[in-house]
Amino acid sequence: MNYAKQPRLTLVGAGPGDPELITLKAVNALKEADVVLYDALVNTSLLTYAKEGTEMVYVGKRAGMHSFSQERINQLIVEYAFSHGHVVRLKGGDPFVFGRGQEEIAHAEAYGVPSSVVPGISSALAVPASQKIPLTARGVNESFWVVTGTTKSGKLSKDLPLAAQSSATVVILMGTKKLKEITEVFRIYRDDDTPIAIIQNGTLENERIGLGTLDTIVEVAEELKLGAPAIILVGEVVHTHPDFAMTWENIQAQTGIGINGITSANS
Repeated sequence: MNYAKQPRLTLVGAGPGDPELITLKAVNALKEADVVLYDALVNTSLLTYAKEGTEMVYVGKRAGMHSFSQERINQLIVEYAFSHGHVVRLKGGDPFVFGRGQEEIAHAEAYGVPSSVVPGISSALAVPASQKIPLTARGVNESFWVVTGTTKSGKLSKDLPLAAQSSATVVILMGTKKLKEITEVFRIYRDDDTPIAIIQNGTLENERIGLGTLDTIVEVAEELKLGAPAIILVGEVVHTHPDFAMTWENIQAQTGIGINGITSANS
């Protein structure tokens, strides 16, 4: 055991994938790390920010290929904190958006390991923006939901029907394997021609997108072979994508929103 170093944990958000979308504070944390425990969705080029001699430990979890349980990751955080000192837990996106970050902090602090958090840019925000799709647009919607596509029990979230009943943009993470079930829920509450996008490998060089409607997107995803990691985006704002059949000008005409968001006289 290294008694010269004080055990501590820093939970760090690595951002959505593009290595340039990590924050300066996150980079500084990596430079101070004695151990980095990193996830599957972390861009490994970020590990080069750590100083020479820092121990790198991959603890990624993928559906059907879990290399470490959450319980084991919690244990490793504590073990490395007492044996090495400063543990940086590097997680994709933001550690508090479906990242189980609070569980890891609670476990560490239960063993007397102090912790801090460096927020990250969530894929829920960054990936739509990378495709020039706003989550909110004046005259179109007034809010957005971020929902998990798969709960711990493997079922759809009970919040999904609530989100579908609203006029909000809905961002669904970890839902590609349940795409058909998700569209069936939305078709109960929204029109079949509601636009939907699936964005795979968002913000990376190999980013791909499939555009469709609630009644066509399953076929689109199958044809393009879109899969995880990806986000699903449902709502009228998807119409603003440059490749969508209905242009933003059409939406402006329908909603009465003119240049710079000024409502037209005939609205």
